[in-house]
Amino acid sequence: MSRKLIFSLTAVAVVVGTTLVVSSSRGRIPAAQNQAPPSVTVAPVEQKEIVEWDEFTGRTEPVETVEVRPRVSGHIEEVRFQSGALVKKGQVLFVIDPKWYQAEFNRRQAEAAQAKVHLENAEREARRTTQLLTNRAISTEEAEARQSRFEEARAGLLAAEAARQSAKLDLDYGVIRAPIDGRVSRALVTPGNYVSGLPGAATILTTVVSVDPIYVYADMDENSLLKFNSLAAGRSGSEKIPVELQLGDQSGFPERGYIESFNNRVDANTGSILLRSVFPNPEGRIVPGLFARIRVPLSDRHPALLVEERAIGTDQGQKFVVALSSTNTAEYRPVKLGPAVDGKRIVRTGLNPGDQVVVNGLQRVRPGMPLSVEPAVAATEPKLQTVQR
Repeated sequence: MSRKLIFSLTAVAVVVGTTLVVSSSRGRIPAAQNQAPPSVTVAPVEQKEIVEWDEFTGRTEPVETVEVRPRVSGHIEEVRFQSGALVKKGQVLFVIDPKWYQAEFNRRQAEAAQAKVHLENAEREARRTTQLLTNRAISTEEAEARQSRFEEARAGLLAAEAARQSAKLDLDYGVIRAPIDGRVSRALVTPGNYVSGLPGAATILTTVVSVDPIYVYADMDENSLLKFNSLAAGRSGSEKIPVELQLGDQSGFPERGYIESFNNRVDANTGSILLRSVFPNPEGRIVPGLFARIRVPLSDRHPALLVEERAIGTDQGQKFVVALSSTNTAEYRPVKLGPAVDGKRIVRTGLNPGDQVVVNGLQRVRPGMPLSVEPAVAATEPKLQTVQR
């Protein structure tokens, strides 16, 4: 077979093959165009009146903390409280052996009585001084001495009464009472032990912390602080701004309190400022030292648009949603988001009231693609049933 014939047959084969491939490709294009649009679930954008909140981690602290120390020295005779119990101000906690202080008080009381008798005698002598001088029964020097003894006896009585009062204080301080209402710790010193009441070296016996109300401290970042200041600027100085609290075993934020104060400066190292809030705690459920979450308002009540978290996608750092157009096609909408509210996210820009967004099937959707739409089924809350007895 000649080389010319082989070349001709090869060219014919290539042309036939190319024709078949083109025909096959043209046959598949209508099939792709006739594919059913993807099925997605859409939900309307919700519009409602809300208050924007921000959450912070805090720690509970008592309003008052007192280290109970004796004011006199001696041996502990009694401990009259149960560890961890709630105590009232003035309740007896410890008793120091009072025998020595009782004896000292009795001595000082006798000295005061003796000084009183001396004063009465000196006063009688002083009253007769004028008449005796008139009758020239005593000299001027004797009259002045009588008056001096009277003044000295009066000062002696004052000193004796002061010493008696000091002894009475020592006797009373032997009974150690709760300085505040609150919860007492355990007894750090048991009966029979000697305790010191010297200033600067007094023995610590126990501690008492107040229970109701209670403080919660938290660090607020700079951006939240600026938003909060804008909110506070529109309110009167006496109006308390509410704050909510969640403990570790709670859902939601059931505890209600108010912001009491802020620190006087922002910490340059952390970029945050310490805030203190106050919460009622009548049952003592909130224990000092607990970690807690607090929720602080950063805006007044205002209308906002909300979408479900699952409707939000991320494209190279840009948040977006896919909205449903009037022709049931997918529309790419970049959005600017706010904080979460009740499981949904605030949308500040990018959506309008009445828009519908894809909440299920987002990964199958491309902009401009026709969609087969199914409405989202709203979750219904179970109704509470009242049982009459």
